[in-house]
Amino acid sequence: MDSAFSRCHPAVNFLYFACMLGFTMFLLHPVCLAISLVCAGCYAAHLGARPHLWLLPVLLTTALINPLFSHAGLTVLAYFPSGNALTAEAIAFGLAAAAMMAAAIGWCAAMNRILTADKLTALFGRRAPTLGLLLSMALGFVPRLGARLRAIRQAQRALQPHLRPLQSAAQAVSILLTWSMESAITTADSMKSRGYGLARRTRYLPCRFDRRDAALTAIIAAAAGYLLCGAAQGALRWHFYPTIGGAGGLYTATLAAAYALLGALPGLLDWKEARAWKRLRSNI
Repeated sequence: MDSAFSRCHPAVNFLYFACMLGFTMFLLHPVCLAISLVCAGCYAAHLGARPHLWLLPVLLTTALINPLFSHAGLTVLAYFPSGNALTAEAIAFGLAAAAMMAAAIGWCAAMNRILTADKLTALFGRRAPTLGLLLSMALGFVPRLGARLRAIRQAQRALQPHLRPLQSAAQAVSILLTWSMESAITTADSMKSRGYGLARRTRYLPCRFDRRDAALTAIIAAAAGYLLCGAAQGALRWHFYPTIGGAGGLYTATLAAAYALLGALPGLLDWKEARAWKRLRSNI
């Protein structure tokens, strides 16, 4: 789906997703985790990434695994047959880890839709061409492999419908690896033929840094700076062991509001553009 945020400068997109991924992984306050999870899921769904296919399995698996292996905490709820304790702290930490992982996957899914390969190449092409190429290839690696695997399975069902499941899977993996290696060789030859890596080469930048990009950069920097100051002062501190507890109060609430504004920023931008477009259509 087209997004107004995707038409911003690649530097703005990269700064935003770097901030959201960093805060998602390091801010373990339950309010922050909930905000990041909701914003990531909603925006990924808005972009057509279908987050419900992976959010629930990730949440359930991570939340169930942690209490089975971690038995720390003072609030004992029950005992396993082995004698190990089931604690509320282990369950809470499992839920927090699950929310953090699911939110990070959601932001990566949204970033994969917004930061395309041409944007990364344009962003890092001059100062760090190898890094830009590596990031663009990494972001497109999983979707490309998924599309190729679906094409292979469809061909197998049409040409070899009587293969056993294990034999079919082994054959599909073999074809996929061969296809990927041949594609890598073709890509390397194509890049060499086009002069990649030469000292003097031109590049095309399909976007310009305008006033809207400057305003978004200022908003992201202000919100991120405020959150960093609050985290440094301990206003977003949270602990799960030996007991559950952490920071709260008005200052923490203002930090949570800033985090919610930062997480909803792309959605608000899309909503503003859709509202302006609807108003223009109604005046015609």
